[in-house]
Amino acid sequence: MSKRILSGIQPTGHLHLGNYIGAVRQWIELQHSYESLFCIVDLHAITVRQKPEELRAAIRRTAAGYLACGVDPEKASIFVQSSVAEHAELAWVLNTFTQMGELERMTQYKDKSKQHAQNINAGLFTYPALMAADVLLYKTELVPVGEDQKQHIELIRNLAQRFNNHYDKPVFTVPEYVPPKQGARIMGLDDPTKKMSKSAESEWNAIALTDTPDVIRKKIKRAVTDSESEVRAGDDKPALTNLLTIYSVVTGKSIADLEKEYVGRGYGDFKTELGEAVVAWITPIQEKMATYMNDAGELDAVLDAGAERARAIATQTLKEVYDVVGLGY
Repeated sequence: MSKRILSGIQPTGHLHLGNYIGAVRQWIELQHSYESLFCIVDLHAITVRQKPEELRAAIRRTAAGYLACGVDPEKASIFVQSSVAEHAELAWVLNTFTQMGELERMTQYKDKSKQHAQNINAGLFTYPALMAADVLLYKTELVPVGEDQKQHIELIRNLAQRFNNHYDKPVFTVPEYVPPKQGARIMGLDDPTKKMSKSAESEWNAIALTDTPDVIRKKIKRAVTDSESEVRAGDDKPALTNLLTIYSVVTGKSIADLEKEYVGRGYGDFKTELGEAVVAWITPIQEKMATYMNDAGELDAVLDAGAERARAIATQTLKEVYDVVGLGY
């Protein structure tokens, strides 16, 4: 029997190139070899205030993005986190096994507290317990997420072991972290020292999967470059390394081949042709996204089927947890 994997993305803003390269591209490969669950983690999204109509639209747009990029609903369960109530129920149980000190040490909590200083709520603080519920609810064996989530995976492993040891029963599977592929961490176009992000303040940070061709070209032309004019990758050229990684992904050419292609040519040619390559790569994805967004029935059917499959596993796991803890009557 194949191992089970789970991963997800928050439905805030628009899916961008960094989401695809760092996460979705990996899912597409893994879905052929593993029992795969890919959710849209909308409960996590509301730790930051959202406008209801925009959140609902983003949930559907994210689902359409998964499908358009190549996640196959015949091979993977695609579902919305809040449609499986067991996520929130298990999160409460896990909250009672999570220590305050563990949550205080989470670097993402510290970072988000700075970003949203006016709304440092309890949900933001206990976010890792909900993430643990997402993973442990499905007895997930492998979790393919970015490096920035590695600390959360360590906590999830600790919680699973702590719960199992306390009750002396192997209720939870202790998951393994699956690191992203080499070169999968895509940095901001405006700042190659920080990850490309949907929540970045600058509109020039990320290339959204919904950006128009003209916007994509402008963003790449405005992208930060390094000193000198040589098109090459290297630790001393983080901006060009980032752009070359993007170029490599959208064309299938190796970075080494791209470096040879631009010997003796400057950043101007490089950026112009990179812009055209990204436009050519993203256009069919946008067309597929539009098809799913315009067919509400098909999108609903995919999400409903995914939730039904997820719920079948989640219900059984939560029953085991409640029985062990002594909840119910």
